[in-house]
Amino acid sequence: MLEKIFHLKEKNTSIRNEILGGLTTFMTMAYILAVNPQILGDAGMDRNAVFTATILSSVVAMIFMAVAANLPVALAPGMGLNAFFAYTVVTGMGYSWQTALTAVFIEGILFIIMSFFNIREAIINSIPANLKLAISVGIGLFIAFIGLKNAEIIIGDPSTLLKIGDTSDPGVLLSLAGIIITGALLVFRIKGALILGMLIVTLIGIPIGITQMPGGSLITAPPSLGPTFLAIDLSLLTHPDLIAVVFTFLFVDVFDTVGTLVGVCSKAELLDNKGRVPRVKQALLADAIGTITGALLGTSTVTSYIESASGISAGGRTGLTTLMVALLFLLALFLYPVFSMVPAVAIAPVLVIVGLFMISPIRHIDLEDYSEAIPVFLTIIIMPLTLSISEGIIVGMMSYVFLKVLTGRWKQVSLVMYILCAVFLLKFIL
Repeated sequence: MLEKIFHLKEKNTSIRNEILGGLTTFMTMAYILAVNPQILGDAGMDRNAVFTATILSSVVAMIFMAVAANLPVALAPGMGLNAFFAYTVVTGMGYSWQTALTAVFIEGILFIIMSFFNIREAIINSIPANLKLAISVGIGLFIAFIGLKNAEIIIGDPSTLLKIGDTSDPGVLLSLAGIIITGALLVFRIKGALILGMLIVTLIGIPIGITQMPGGSLITAPPSLGPTFLAIDLSLLTHPDLIAVVFTFLFVDVFDTVGTLVGVCSKAELLDNKGRVPRVKQALLADAIGTITGALLGTSTVTSYIESASGISAGGRTGLTTLMVALLFLLALFLYPVFSMVPAVAIAPVLVIVGLFMISPIRHIDLEDYSEAIPVFLTIIIMPLTLSISEGIIVGMMSYVFLKVLTGRWKQVSLVMYILCAVFLLKFIL
C-alpha cells in the first residue's frame, strides 16, 4: 500500500529512510509546539487551545501534502507570520485576536483562489528580486528583536529608547547562555539543535526557579479547543487597515511557501528538468488548507517549513516522511505539560537563531545600485523598529517605485508594483 501511494522505489528510497527522515524533520521543527502558543498567548489567546490548534492544523496540512503532493515537506504555523499576528496586528494595531484570525482565514481562501488561477506567479514575478530578499532579512531581524525583548535582554529606556537589560538577572543570563548553547549545537551540526537547546535551558531553569514544573502527569489528554474554536470575527473586514493585514499575510505566505518548496525540492533532487516543483499546485493547496483549518481552530498562518531539508538530508524523499512528522505531531498532543513548562527565556534563543537563519539571503542582495539599495534598506530597518512586517513591506515597495520613477527608470517597475503603490498611497492618505 505504501509503495502504491508514495512510489518509494521510483524515488529510490525505503520505509526505513522515510521514517528516519520524518523523525529528523520533527526534531528540527518541534520547537514550534512551544513557541507558537507563547507568541499567540501574548496576543491574548488561550495558550492551551493554541497548542492543540497548532498541532491539528499542521497535521491536516501535512496529510494533504503527503497524499496529494507526495513531497517530503512538513508544515506548521510559520515563524514571522505568528509574530506579525501577535505583535503587529493585535498589540500594535489594536485589533482583537479574533479579527486577526479572520484575516488569516481570508488569506487562506485567497491563497486557494491564487493556486487555482496561477495568480501567485504574476505577483511573485512582479516583485523585484532584491525586495524579495530584503523582506526575509527584515522578518529575521523582527523575530530576533522579539526574542531579545521577551527575554529582557533588551529593554526600553526613556533617554536612549533601548538598552541592555539587567545582566545580573538569572533569566537574562540563562537566555544569553541559551543562545550560546544552541549556537554550539549548530556548530557541531547536532540534529534538532533548536529544540535541544530549548530543552537544556528549560532543565537548567528548574533548580533556579525559572522553569515551573507541571503539577500532575506529563502525559495528559489534549487541551480543549473551546476558547479559540470558530472565533473568527467578520465585523471589520472592510476596514482599510485590515486589507493591508490580509495582503501582508498573503504576501509573506506566498514567498515563504514558494521559496521553501523550491529550496527543499532542489535539495531532494525532485525538481523537473525546467527547475519546477512537481505537483506544486497540490503542495500550495496543502498550505492553504492548513491555513484555513488553523484560522477556524485558533492559530496563525500555516506554511511549509525549511526545516524539512534536515529530513531530506537524513534520507526522506516522499510524502511518507511528511506523514511520519504528522504522526509525531499527533503523539505530541498528549505531551502538553512537557511543552507548556518551557519558559520564555528558553524560547528567546530559538527566536534569535531563527532570525539568523532568515537573514542569510542578505549576501545575495545587490547594494551597488542606490535605487535598489535604499528601498531594500528601508524594508529591512523599518520592520524591527516599528514591530511591523507590513509597514516594512509597504515603505519598501513605495520607495522603490518613487525612486525608479524619479531617476527615469520607470520601465523597470512592473504594472503590479504601480497598482500596489497606488493602493498603499491611498491607505496612507485615508
